[in-house]
Amino acid sequence: MDYTKNSISTLAIISLLLVVFIYISTLSTFPPKTFLSFQINPTKSPIGMAQYELEEALKKASMAEKTVIITVINKAYVEPYNGEYPSMFDLFLEGFWEGESTRELLEHLLVVAVDQTAYERCKFRRLHCYRLVTGDGDFAGEKIYMSEEFIKMMWRRTRFLMEVLKLGYNFIFTDTDVMWLRNPFLMLNKSKNLDLQMSTDWFNGDSFSYSNSINTGFYYVRSNRKTITLFEIWYAMRRNSKGMKEQDVLAKMLREGVNKELYLRMKFLDTLYFGGFCSDNKDVKLVMTVHANCCRTIEAKVADLKNVLVDWKRYKEGHVAAGENSFKWSKHISCNNSWHVLNPTLS
Repeated sequence: MDYTKNSISTLAIISLLLVVFIYISTLSTFPPKTFLSFQINPTKSPIGMAQYELEEALKKASMAEKTVIITVINKAYVEPYNGEYPSMFDLFLEGFWEGESTRELLEHLLVVAVDQTAYERCKFRRLHCYRLVTGDGDFAGEKIYMSEEFIKMMWRRTRFLMEVLKLGYNFIFTDTDVMWLRNPFLMLNKSKNLDLQMSTDWFNGDSFSYSNSINTGFYYVRSNRKTITLFEIWYAMRRNSKGMKEQDVLAKMLREGVNKELYLRMKFLDTLYFGGFCSDNKDVKLVMTVHANCCRTIEAKVADLKNVLVDWKRYKEGHVAAGENSFKWSKHISCNNSWHVLNPTLS
């Protein structure tokens, strides 16, 4: 009788342990989701001649400590809109010419062309040019904002920039609708303790607050294990982010704490220095760059950026007094009106 009771007790204990083991095994099989557990499929890096050409282009454009400036262009940005000059690319380069201590920076600008027309225009200007063969779409023309082709182009750009980081290069990425009026390196923190410095549409007053509204049209990133991993996860997230552009995906990742998981040190740039049409710079004595953000069409961007250069030239020539209360940028009428245009487009 005692033997039977002991056998039943032993069997019950074994059964209980088995249940606990299965439960624990189940938990370990399905861990809490983290960014580092997100599946990153290997991407095809440039090989052969393409790899050689990219490395050579980066080497020629590089400044000290393997740092370059990168912009991406297509046919829509290099050709005049509706046959009227200047083109967006013309204005972009004019900004370097008219800016303070910016002309020499063109020696370190790598222009990445996603179609043959853009590449030929770049070579004609004797700049550092790289022809990015995409193989996954026609990126030559102007794309409808947030269309499938537009989103695909933004993700292809992110993938390319990830490859640059993997080659060990730090870079400033700049959209071609950013006017460089002063040398931004004078304001950017060159400390290796900072991994990524990113522009904002609206600055909340705290350079280290992750509630700032980011803009991926201008940022400075250092090549290291943390930033490469960030870009790998960022690019991989496109699979679960249908209908979202890359900027919105990165903003979501930051809200969900990817920076903490990667121990990423970021700084968000004050619009007082790195301004744009979303939030005008208030003091022309401090402005570094002006971005035609909060604008939907190339035509509108070109019209209002031409006014930015006119304003800047007037300031430089002394036709207006420098100071917060005496200088005002022209109103961005074309960009404001662009929000009312049917089927808005953006290259």
